[in-house]
Amino acid sequence: MSDTGGLVYGQGDATYQAVGGLEGITRLVNRFYDLMDSLPEAQTIRDMHPQDLSLSREKLICFLSGWMGGEKLFQQRFGPINIPRVHKHLPIDEQGRDMWLWCMKKALNELQYPEDLKIYLIEQLSFPAERIRSVCEPNIT
Repeated sequence: MSDTGGLVYGQGDATYQAVGGLEGITRLVNRFYDLMDSLPEAQTIRDMHPQDLSLSREKLICFLSGWMGGEKLFQQRFGPINIPRVHKHLPIDEQGRDMWLWCMKKALNELQYPEDLKIYLIEQLSFPAERIRSVCEPNIT
């Protein structure tokens, strides 16, 4: 957990507040998908998504809202989620995991969040990213 200005990331809605609430999450997710959609380095993970990224954007915004301590929008709109199982059909290996995290890190940097928040978020997002990889990679032939 990191602390800045009285907020302790990971406690209550501190992370949600630090990113700017739902508006901040929406900016982050939109920048993340814009980068993934445009950077040649991210082509592998872009190809795992539908051509129209609207639903992908909405789902990640909803997921991150609850994950960061805000309103649990994903459950309200889409029902319960098991992140590894939802991604199990995808060929995600270490490179795919790292590309996803790289796009997220790039988005965080471009939006100029405080350094301690960026570090905290990438560290925390690494756990579900690795869990997804561990479920998906055995299915790669």
